[in-house]
Amino acid sequence: MNKNVKTFHGGIHPACDGKSLSNGVSVQRAPLLDKYRVVISENVGKPPKPVVEAGACVKKYQLIAAADGFVSANLHAPTSGRVTGIVEVPGAMGVPVQAIEIEADGADEAGELLPALDWRNCDVALLRKRVEEAGLVGMGGAAFPTHVKLSPPPEKKVDVLVLNGAECEPYLTADHRLMVEQPEAVLEGAAISARILGVTKIYIGVEINKADAIDALNAHAAEFGIEVVPLKVQYPQGSEKQLIFAITGRKVPAGGLPMDAGCVVQNVGTAAALADAVIRGIPLVERIVTVTGEVVAHPGNWLLKIGTPVIRVVEWAGGVTEEPGKLILGGPMMGFAQKSFDVTVTKNTSGILLLPRTVAVTYGSSPCIRCGRCVAGCPMNLVPCALGNAVEAERFDLAAQNHVMDCLECGSCAYVCPAHRPLVQHMRRAKAEIRKRKK
Repeated sequence: MNKNVKTFHGGIHPACDGKSLSNGVSVQRAPLLDKYRVVISENVGKPPKPVVEAGACVKKYQLIAAADGFVSANLHAPTSGRVTGIVEVPGAMGVPVQAIEIEADGADEAGELLPALDWRNCDVALLRKRVEEAGLVGMGGAAFPTHVKLSPPPEKKVDVLVLNGAECEPYLTADHRLMVEQPEAVLEGAAISARILGVTKIYIGVEINKADAIDALNAHAAEFGIEVVPLKVQYPQGSEKQLIFAITGRKVPAGGLPMDAGCVVQNVGTAAALADAVIRGIPLVERIVTVTGEVVAHPGNWLLKIGTPVIRVVEWAGGVTEEPGKLILGGPMMGFAQKSFDVTVTKNTSGILLLPRTVAVTYGSSPCIRCGRCVAGCPMNLVPCALGNAVEAERFDLAAQNHVMDCLECGSCAYVCPAHRPLVQHMRRAKAEIRKRKK
């Protein structure tokens, strides 16, 4: 491996990453629908409060739910039309959620945009406020409000901004296509974020299986003082702590956050959306989503409005060639299996994955054989087999002592386990029990 290619300890590389299904397909804009159901709670923290009622007419980009506190995010209308009410829809986590239903008028008429800002010269507080107004959240999957991440406490001395362009999750290619097709938006969004943070060291980490994206970024990176860092193809290369170590050599302390290592990490999709918000005054109402899987007729990447039903997206991709075995929002490693095609696209929906029955098999778990593969694969240097045994014995105190709270839930341990043990589920259970007992 080229010595200039960075990586981290541990991790895995799935034998089939599925990216060739869609990584060469340009982003397509979805047709306008007659109805959108915008999930209200699309961010980590407190959900926003609806500010529209049934019967109200709205324009595209109009505020429909206002942030309720600092760790919350505004929600805007994805198109123009009439609000028919607040309805219950299937949620990505398996429980029903509330959504604002908008009956589109077909005009897709935009309301008044926020005024454009000269980000190089305007006040930093104004830039941060714009990020908050636009309802930006982490688009890599975390959905953490971006204005909060760009507001580190004074005692946290942040001097590095890292952009995550690794997109290490199998099958997903939305970020790849964004970097190829809109490299300047990604770079400018990174530069704006760096100005808000007051840092000058900016890196974008991209796995080397995306050579065209690296070339596209490098063509403009020098204009913004940004270094593009090639990364080894290794899952979970895009996880914050692994990305920080690979690029800077810094280690985030156990139980700590990236800012404890002087870094802030942002997804490339979030950066591009931030550039739109600041330069064009456009809030976050749409995103690129990979629609893929061996049973999808025409895998590709789509620019989708939030509130778009997944069933319609699959139809646009040509439908399925056979009965799928599993529907996943996100990728196969950290995504969530769905029981309904009626779930809708949200700000953090990176992929819609349909796996064939031959791949989406149900494994029967057996006792740990102490082979150590999970230990070798864990990117956090944990001992997953011991943690799993502790959880099965309901010794959550032992799990806590052995740093289960530092688990990324990346699934590397479960992927390599020959006994097919439900290690990720064990870790999630342990974390929930520990949090409950702390309360």
